[in-house]
Amino acid sequence: MSKNKIDRSKLKPATRIATTARDYAEHGMVNPAVYRASTITFPTVESLHNRSQHYVYGRRGTPTSLAVESAIAELEGGFACKVAPSGLAAITAALLAFLKAGDHLLITDTVYAPVRHLCDSLLKGLGIETTYYDPLAGEKLRSLIQPNTKVLYLESPGSQTMEVQDVPQLSRLAHEAGAIVMIDNTWGAGHYFKAFTHGCDISIQAATKYITGHSDCMLGCVTCNEATWPRFKEVYETMGLFAGPDDMYLALRGLRTLDVRLERHQRSALAVAEWLRGRPEVETVLYPALSNAPGHALWKRDFTGACGLFSIILKPAKAEAVAAMLDGMELFSMGYSWGGFESLIVPFKPERSATQWTTQGPALRLHIGLEHPDDLIADLASGFARLSQAS
Repeated sequence: MSKNKIDRSKLKPATRIATTARDYAEHGMVNPAVYRASTITFPTVESLHNRSQHYVYGRRGTPTSLAVESAIAELEGGFACKVAPSGLAAITAALLAFLKAGDHLLITDTVYAPVRHLCDSLLKGLGIETTYYDPLAGEKLRSLIQPNTKVLYLESPGSQTMEVQDVPQLSRLAHEAGAIVMIDNTWGAGHYFKAFTHGCDISIQAATKYITGHSDCMLGCVTCNEATWPRFKEVYETMGLFAGPDDMYLALRGLRTLDVRLERHQRSALAVAEWLRGRPEVETVLYPALSNAPGHALWKRDFTGACGLFSIILKPAKAEAVAAMLDGMELFSMGYSWGGFESLIVPFKPERSATQWTTQGPALRLHIGLEHPDDLIADLASGFARLSQAS
C-alpha cells in the first residue's frame, strides 16, 4: 500500500460509509449517476451468450445498485447486500430463500405486524409452519426448536413494545440446531447494532426508515454473510426483485448523513423520554436507552446507540380522551413509516400469541424527529392537558 494511500479499514465507521459510494462515481463527481436501465447491450455474440460483462440486464444490477448495496454492506459489516422495493419485500425474499414446504420457522412474538400476516397467510399456504416465541425466552427457546427448524427470526428491539433480545445467546442456540438466524435490524439502522458481530447470518432493514431518512421513498435491504449469500442472491434474482433507481439514489444520499442524523434523533429522544418519565399521565416509558428502562442492560451491552423510536404506556384513560390528545397535536403527526425528519405519534394495541399483553393503559408509539426537543415537549404538554380535560 502506498504511504499516501488511506487504509479504509482504519477509518471510523461514519467516514467509511460516507465515502464508500465515492468509489463508484465517475469523472470526479461526488455522487454516482442514477442509471435507469432495462436493456443492457452486448458488443459481441460471445459476450451475449457467456454474459462475460459485469452488467447484463436492468434488474440484475446497475452502477447505481452496486453503489448503494456496497455502501449498505459496508455499514452492516456483511459480505454482500441486495435492495428490494420495500422492507416487507426484503423480509419476504429472505424467508422464502431459506424456507420450503415442511420447514419450521421460529419468529419472535413481537414481530412487525405485516410479517405476522405473511407467516399466517402466505407461508402457511406454502406448507411452512410458524411458531411464535417469547422474545425474552433465553435458554427456553431450545425447547421450541424442532428437527425441521430452518430459520430463527429476531427483531430487537421488538416492534412497538421494545423488548431487547439476547441476540448472541439466541443465535448460538439456533446454530447448534443447524438453523440460520435473521434479524430485523431497522431500529439499529445497521449502525448502532452490528448483527454479524452478534451471531446473525442475515440482517434486514426497512431502508425506507433511517437509511433514506426523509419519508419519501420505499426501500428494503438484505445483507448476508458469505455462507448465506449465494442462496439468497439466487432466490432474489429468480423473484425479479429490484428497487427503482431513484429510490436507490435517495438511499445513497441518506447514507452520507446517517451518523449525524441518528445522533440528533437519539439526543432528542432521550430528552423527551426523560421528560415523559416524570409525567403523572405516563405509567411506563419503553425506550431501552433510558436508564432503568426494560432491556437497558442488554442494550448497553450490545448496542452503541439508539434511534428516535420508543413507546409509552399511559395510565388508564378513555379512548375519547386519548383521541382528544392526539387530534390536537401540532408538531407530532399520526403516521406509521417512522425514521424521517418529522415526529410521529400513533396509538397501538400489541398482537400476541405466545405471550400475553396485560398492561391496562393505552399505548402510544413515538418517533422523535429532528425538531427541537423543547418544542416537542411543549406539544406533548398541550396534548396531556387535552387528555386531562377530556377525562
